[in-house]
Amino acid sequence: MSLAHSRMVMMCGVFLLAALAFFAGCASQPPPPPPPAAAPPLPERPAPQRADLTFAQGIAYAVDDLFIQLQRLPAFAPRAGGAEAKRSVIVADTIIDAPTGQQTQATLLAEAFVYERTQAKFKQFDVYAATPEFLKRAEDVVTSTVTPVMNEKGLYRLNMSMTETRAGLVVAQSAARVRDDSVDVTPTPFFRESPAIAKDRVIEGQIKTAETAAAQPADAVYIERLPTSAVVNEGMAAINVGKFAEALPYYEEAAKRQDGQQLRVYNGLYMIYWNLGRSGEAEAAFGKIVALGLATNNLAVKFLFRPGSTDFWPDTKISGPYPVWLRQIAVQMKDTKSCLRIVGHTSRTGSEVNNERLSLRRADVIKARLIAESREPASRIETAGVGSRENIVGSGTD
Repeated sequence: MSLAHSRMVMMCGVFLLAALAFFAGCASQPPPPPPPAAAPPLPERPAPQRADLTFAQGIAYAVDDLFIQLQRLPAFAPRAGGAEAKRSVIVADTIIDAPTGQQTQATLLAEAFVYERTQAKFKQFDVYAATPEFLKRAEDVVTSTVTPVMNEKGLYRLNMSMTETRAGLVVAQSAARVRDDSVDVTPTPFFRESPAIAKDRVIEGQIKTAETAAAQPADAVYIERLPTSAVVNEGMAAINVGKFAEALPYYEEAAKRQDGQQLRVYNGLYMIYWNLGRSGEAEAAFGKIVALGLATNNLAVKFLFRPGSTDFWPDTKISGPYPVWLRQIAVQMKDTKSCLRIVGHTSRTGSEVNNERLSLRRADVIKARLIAESREPASRIETAGVGSRENIVGSGTD
């Protein structure tokens, strides 16, 4: 019987809050950046008529296609008199899983393949991670996503685009279809431990840009916020290896920026403060997560339950902050006069009849805790259970 996710939908102002019952459980890079993970040798570019490639072959094909398109542009063609073609600095943004907006072990491996392939095959271009230092020097940015194909186990689509940052125009786009059962979609520590799912407007723009055809405009919000995203990327890399004190300056800088009021930023601040033992600042950061989520109709908070139970997960490292989260959700709900619809979930283990009942009971637990915190009338909160029918990617089984 299984883990749960519970989702709350506001009806009086229509916002989505998920009390999700799943929980899977550095600084600047010098040029050229070390790959995030050790990557095996890449194969030669496969023939385009092959429908399903391995993960490594798919990255090789997509990278080759993208950079060959770039080489064909007049700006990068060989110069008259036999002079070498123009060299260019290009940055590659963090690759994400498109359905969730998360960084995963698979996307980290994809980044390693991208750096290795470009360094080996396209020496005309200097490709670096999208850090603030290199973004200032870059003329183009590579934006990529990995997308599981619905109802097709082990089948994925890779999308990559190249955008000229000043014009905001996509100049090349490539895609590949891969079939590989070894693809690991486990979220990285930042996303696995974030209190809220952070698929916000910037992430949506990143996904859209990766899929945009050449000669079409990239998503304007995504391109405009690249400098702040570069700061967040460096902080996220530090959190992923447990260097919270080193990550803090990046997130504090991002939060001060006009476009830094993002769920990713407040998630980072919350995790840093909590892990550094600064509980008051952690709760304040979580309050901003909830407030921003309510204001943008985009809030999803994760709670983990014991398998087959309505009790929270017993490991206090995971469930210890839950009272803080519930308190802040209740406070913000009261301040905004929000109405909530709480939807409970389970994983796929066990019979669906029992999972339906368990998911509803879990939603009722969240409702009771919120009412106890805020003294809000029960009429403003309703519950439902969907069992495992809307299972969240990455939650898995017990």
